[in-house]
Amino acid sequence: MITLYSPLHEHHAPAFEFFRGQRVPCFESPARAGFVLNELKARGHAIRTPTTDSHDVLPQIHSPRYLAFLESAWRQWLALDPANAAMQPFPSVWPVRSLRSDREPVNFTGKLGLYSMDNGSPMDGGTWAAAKAGADAAASAAMLLSGGERAVFCATRPPGHHAGVDFMGGYCFLNNAAIAAQTLRNQGCTRVAVLDVDYHHGNGTQSIFYQRADVLFVSLHGDPRTEYPFYLGHADETGEGEGAGFNLNLPLAAGTPSGDWFTALDAACARIAQHQADALVVSLGLDTFEGDPISTFHLQSGDFSRLGERLKKLGLPTVLVMEGGYAALELGVNVVNVLEGFEGA
Repeated sequence: MITLYSPLHEHHAPAFEFFRGQRVPCFESPARAGFVLNELKARGHAIRTPTTDSHDVLPQIHSPRYLAFLESAWRQWLALDPANAAMQPFPSVWPVRSLRSDREPVNFTGKLGLYSMDNGSPMDGGTWAAAKAGADAAASAAMLLSGGERAVFCATRPPGHHAGVDFMGGYCFLNNAAIAAQTLRNQGCTRVAVLDVDYHHGNGTQSIFYQRADVLFVSLHGDPRTEYPFYLGHADETGEGEGAGFNLNLPLAAGTPSGDWFTALDAACARIAQHQADALVVSLGLDTFEGDPISTFHLQSGDFSRLGERLKKLGLPTVLVMEGGYAALELGVNVVNVLEGFEGA
């Protein structure tokens, strides 16, 4: 399996985030991709650099004003005060309920809140470069599939599945899975399926495709009544308009054991097979691991080999995009177990 990796991810390295009201080192750190890269090399996997520029597909997924803000956000932050180079911006106000979101404020704090789902996406001077490199990898993977490859893995960060049309959130800035899916559509795939196996619901991906029938979104994740992102991911969300019936959520209770998780995966795969997709995009979150510090499922490292085997049985050209997974020391083993399970099936 081809693996795409860009060292530009290292430039996104915020120092801290807020977790349960406390200032803590970022769970989503450059070390995550480093452990994955080391394990890939140790097991003899070839690494390539992305070659496709995602510039043309980005506006098909994200709004122009959001992209313009994201690309210029750090420059705007420094323009307020050069001393901000040593600080991280966080939103403090959001346009909820009766507040307006159609007008972009001039004030930077107002803009940041407008384009943020939460305060869980710390930024620094390299955020845009890293996020854009991840988007380029997703587009490159889709192009490789259109050229005849059967499977490509994007060893990228930051993750993307919480990013919506015009907002960031949950460590995510650009929605890599959606970019891969749209690129596949642009290259002639009639139907694409996106399977999200991250512990947290891919609210951004769902919202992007919610009114479309050409891209099926299927997700198994922690029940949003108790788990982030809380406000999307319920079983009764099945799509709207042309997309009615093309969204399937399989929420699972906190503490779900691996056996029940794989039962849900079988249901997800059955719906994907029914969709008769031309290609599959997998939002490969590894935070379902039992040792993950911010999740509560109980998959063990060996279970990820089984996950890869099940994905291969779908028989589809497949892009796998790395999402969450914050037990960093074990992340490389868990990721490569998925890839080798897929290859060996």
